Amino acid sequence: MKNNRRDFLRRASVAGTALMAGVGQSQANCPQFSRVSGQRFNMNGYAAPKLDTVRIGIIGVGSRGSGTLRRLAGIEGVDIKAICDIAPERVNESIKSIKKEFPQYDPQGYTRKDDWKRVCEREDIDLIYTATPWGLHTPIVVYAMENDKHAFTELPVGITIDDCWQVVETSERTKKHCYMEGSDCSDGISAVVLNLARNGFFGEVIHGEGAYIHDRVSDTQTRWVRDKQNNDWFGYRPWRLKENVNRNGNLYPIHGLGPVAQIMGINSGDSMDYLVSVSGDDFTMKHKMAELAEMDEYYKPYVGLDFRGNMNTTIIRTKLGKTIMLQHDISSPRPNVRFNMISGTKGMFCQYPYPAIAMGHDWMNAEEFDSLVKANKPEITKKFKDRVQTAEKVSKGRSYERVTASDWRLIDCLRNGLPLDKSVYDAALWSSITPLSEWSVDREGASVKVPDFTDNSWKTNKPGMDLSINEGGTTGLL
Repeated sequence: MKNNRRDFLRRASVAGTALMAGVGQSQANCPQFSRVSGQRFNMNGYAAPKLDTVRIGIIGVGSRGSGTLRRLAGIEGVDIKAICDIAPERVNESIKSIKKEFPQYDPQGYTRKDDWKRVCEREDIDLIYTATPWGLHTPIVVYAMENDKHAFTELPVGITIDDCWQVVETSERTKKHCYMEGSDCSDGISAVVLNLARNGFFGEVIHGEGAYIHDRVSDTQTRWVRDKQNNDWFGYRPWRLKENVNRNGNLYPIHGLGPVAQIMGINSGDSMDYLVSVSGDDFTMKHKMAELAEMDEYYKPYVGLDFRGNMNTTIIRTKLGKTIMLQHDISSPRPNVRFNMISGTKGMFCQYPYPAIAMGHDWMNAEEFDSLVKANKPEITKKFKDRVQTAEKVSKGRSYERVTASDWRLIDCLRNGLPLDKSVYDAALWSSITPLSEWSVDREGASVKVPDFTDNSWKTNKPGMDLSINEGGTTGLL
């Protein structure tokens, strides 16, 4: 694809040239990205023609994909048309289990390497969902949109800046949605905090913090011991482990960033300007590989390799002078942390170790906090919970524990012809943090400009999530 809409500004050849231009050495070789010909079509707030039934093709049914398949199958108004994976046993098992629980579906299986293209080319499919290894996300969503399909992908939408631009440009050209999974403000405490923020409770929000921190290394018995017959295990899959080799940066920013970006109005009222990123050394992964190699020869090729540092910290400054801190560490013995903190001119919210709000030096007491949360639970959360409770009463014991409000609202918006809660610009921007952080880490924390995928439309874009759910909300659960 020609890059005629991107201007990859030339790198300064020597530091002196940069200094003469008024740019410090840290910016001398900074990759900056801006459009040349301007935005083709603004996908923020775009409402595609409504679909009475959303016909879905599923690509990738490993642990993540198989779970999402079941969630999507439990939403009213969908039809599972195709299931694709290069592991035939996964496809067969997925078809068998989904037909047993939801006999109304009769999906066709695809198991050859490039069968994902055949699924995208089918004329009886409206939405392609992909849960493949990261490197395939961009090719699949781009091919899906070019074949007149909306795209729904696990994170990230791309692994390079060029990937992210290609996805944005394809979505604008085809007027097809590209929706990325990941933590957001659809439900739970983050929805309450978003509602409070929009109502001015925190004053002007000036800082946010998010992370992807939890221990995926220490527990050898459940995380790393393989089922050697099936070459599979619970923790790192082979492709996921390889993503941590010879890379250093924030490799998984989106779960922590998503709610923060929505609450701070990023892409709809503000925009990221630049970031700096620093990583520490690896103090655990290299030792873990040596330990595992003694148990299983599979790990011997990983002994002595360079792994990402334990902790990465990335700081982002916005165009309006606000800040975001993101952290990534999944190889230290620490409990889970994701969306963590919002700070405003009147007060702040902190999620861990337990949700709390402060309006000054002191924390709000538990009774007052619980009352505030109850009073500010948004309508989108109430409606989704009502759908879950209704379905549980009539489904004869089916569990809805893992059905997400985000999945439900995606299908509901497509069926009602409404704008989506998250746009392709969110998908591209949130995904771009990884390659940008790697660039900065490699240059001892040098600052790097963040691309504006909205082409300045952030100044007038309206927020994407309708908390009051004034339209739609008509979709039930099966």
